[in-house]
Amino acid sequence: MIETIKQAHARRFGVPPAVVAYAPGRVEILGNHTDYNEGFVLSAAIDLGIGLALSPAGGASCTVQALDIPEEICFDLPVTSPAKQPLWVNYVRGVVNKLGARGRIEPGFQATFAGDIPMGAGLSSSAALEIAAALALARLYNISAAPLELAKIGQAAENDFTGAHCGLLDQISSLFGQDHALVFSDFRTLAVETVPLTAEICFLLADTCVKHSLVASAYNERRAQCERSSAFFASVLDHPVTALRDVSMDEWNAFAARLDPITARRAAHVIGENARVLEANRLLRLGDVQAFGELMFQSHHSSRTNFENSCPELDFIVAQARMLPQVLGARLSGGGFGGSVVLMLHPRDADQVGQTLASAYVRKFGHTCTTRVIRPVAGARVL
Repeated sequence: MIETIKQAHARRFGVPPAVVAYAPGRVEILGNHTDYNEGFVLSAAIDLGIGLALSPAGGASCTVQALDIPEEICFDLPVTSPAKQPLWVNYVRGVVNKLGARGRIEPGFQATFAGDIPMGAGLSSSAALEIAAALALARLYNISAAPLELAKIGQAAENDFTGAHCGLLDQISSLFGQDHALVFSDFRTLAVETVPLTAEICFLLADTCVKHSLVASAYNERRAQCERSSAFFASVLDHPVTALRDVSMDEWNAFAARLDPITARRAAHVIGENARVLEANRLLRLGDVQAFGELMFQSHHSSRTNFENSCPELDFIVAQARMLPQVLGARLSGGGFGGSVVLMLHPRDADQVGQTLASAYVRKFGHTCTTRVIRPVAGARVL
């Protein structure tokens, strides 16, 4: 893929790229909608990603070609606001705007990018594009930014230039991934730890091929509901509450009846999910993958009934997986409302389970779901 990008860049712009960066997508293993609630997440950078090639251009003009669409967009510096169309260019424009606040981005540039992350599959193709662009632009314009600062630049770009009020999960996962390990993130302190995986498990991704958009979905509504419930608990508890992370399930049980039922369920999901992530982190370090897998199933049940960010296709795959003895755990991964299910199982069972799920899915819905083993890999980098 990288050679294809470099060759396409040279053909279009007449010069080889000065910088090439690569950023992987991510899979959320456990911790659904906990990041923006200052909670905990277990995630991984995966062996699907986006590469971006960059070279300087004269004047204030910038040209970005997206090989996979295919489409080419031009804009001028400075970038002060989002473009009306197409949406994808705003991920790049947003990074230019946010990174430009740290250093001088001029003259213009020429960029070419492509990737193998299925868009809308819940694997954070948007964050991968943001981070690849941020790394390449920072190198080209000699702007100093630590990995955590780059993650915040990507998040701010997505928040302000696409309207998706995402947390930092996607960007941190893309930047801090490690080979055959999970990333344990604390989204209050922004501390990141590596959790090695045993060789006896792997992850299978089942993409429903039901495409979601965080902007067009109920993502922002869910975030607002979490903020309302946090404010409620701050008003009734006798200790500081700045996010749902500060609320225990016992406290939820004591006061949830005073919330409207929907908001109460949203809070129950986040509070329970934080507890599941902390327990899962402990279990993984002990090597208890059976109990860890059960927490994945519990997480999906909460997403379906409390957070209501699942859909029939996701629920079907998880229900089918629950009936297969080879599957240790399964749950929706990412924002929800479509996208993918992540399953944990032994590597020897991955092909058979993938075929079984795909066959059942096409019988049920009349169209295919795609399955593939995903491998936790090292994080984003300049090549």
